[in-house]
Amino acid sequence: MQPINCYLGVSAILFCIGLFGVMTRRNAVGILMSIELMLNAANLNLVAFSAYGPKHGLTGQVFAVFVITIAAAEAAVGLAIVVNLYMNAKHVNVDQVNLMKW
Repeated sequence: MQPINCYLGVSAILFCIGLFGVMTRRNAVGILMSIELMLNAANLNLVAFSAYGPKHGLTGQVFAVFVITIAAAEAAVGLAIVVNLYMNAKHVNVDQVNLMKW
């Protein structure tokens, strides 16, 4: 069995890649994918701490299932917003979106 440091290291690398993607991307779909990557890093942390915790229960796995459910809802709502944005503005560049400004 691998030590928990390996899982935490992979999770930190995934989270940093996702954070870099959110900060540098201009395309809304790329930003959504980066957010999903950060949520998957959090899931990896939850499952690793559940497996290596003092009680070998299912709490980490249950929380990971909730995070996956929230990520699916976020992806559905986010993609609906992106499709609506493309229908109205003919682009998905988040730098040029000013529909909510008056």
